[in-house]
Amino acid sequence: MLIKSFIKRFKPYLRWGILALTLAFLFHSLRQNWQQVLTLRFTAHAIALLIMATGVTLLAHIWSGWVWHWVMQLLNAPVTVTWSVITYLKTNLAKYLPGNVWHFVGRIQVLRTLGTPTGIAVTGVVLEPLLMAAAALALIVVSQPSALLQGGILLVVLIGIHPRVLNPILKRLTTAKLKQADLTAEEANLGLRYYPLKPLLGEVMFVLGRGAGFLLAFSALEPVSLQDGWFIIGNFSLAWLLGLVLPGAPGGLGVFEATALTLLTPQFSAATVLGAVALYRLVSTIAEALAAGLAVIDEQWNLALLSKRALPSAKTIHNLDSANRQEANH
Repeated sequence: MLIKSFIKRFKPYLRWGILALTLAFLFHSLRQNWQQVLTLRFTAHAIALLIMATGVTLLAHIWSGWVWHWVMQLLNAPVTVTWSVITYLKTNLAKYLPGNVWHFVGRIQVLRTLGTPTGIAVTGVVLEPLLMAAAALALIVVSQPSALLQGGILLVVLIGIHPRVLNPILKRLTTAKLKQADLTAEEANLGLRYYPLKPLLGEVMFVLGRGAGFLLAFSALEPVSLQDGWFIIGNFSLAWLLGLVLPGAPGGLGVFEATALTLLTPQFSAATVLGAVALYRLVSTIAEALAAGLAVIDEQWNLALLSKRALPSAKTIHNLDSANRQEANH
């Protein structure tokens, strides 16, 4: 009890401490390599690669919304694919707000307005990042040189998302989130009934898409071979995973950059890596903003179509008036 009280008391300071350390590390690296960073030049080819990186990252975020629909389907939530993708993309930008939980809170509140039980809503929101973490781990494992280590860790990951193992973790995290949000679960039995293979494969594709976007941004600064490309994607997955799970800055800001710099500088120059992580942060933010904007436009477009279908056309009204007048004359 004393340990829990201690952790709860100092958890906010831990978040700020991680943020301060990562930003200090990045500032120190930039100060040491700023002259080399200034020598980086952008050609037309580099700009084309950055545009491609933005497009690939945008598609990855849209795909992630689709995978979230699969997650909610496992829990029998009454949501459609279109609604899931739009809601996911609209709420995704909220992860950059202080606390790094508001995108989750937004999804829970919208799910509740549709009549989804609170427990199921929270479980679906908690399960998604867990599957993302498992997918990132799988990619990290595949990129390692030791085949025996690969097989062992991958087996642990696959066993870890089995309902018998995952459900107790989900219930614990869901209960914690419910208490934190001062909510009560309407469902007593929260968890999965089936192995989440389809959403897991979907999340693997999502992390791989994010890695491809980072690789394109990296290639805009330095040519990359096929072997180096797989090395970069594997280390990106680890940096992205740490940015996801560590209680640092919102959206993994600082944690991802510091980790990527540490992992990639042994093979690439610090100036190139610094430029790449800065460019990718810009590319990722633009892609997320575009995704949210497209989601709002699509939502308004769908509402307009529904309103037009609900209202009778002028021709239909004219025909009805004519029919009524003829009936009255008879």
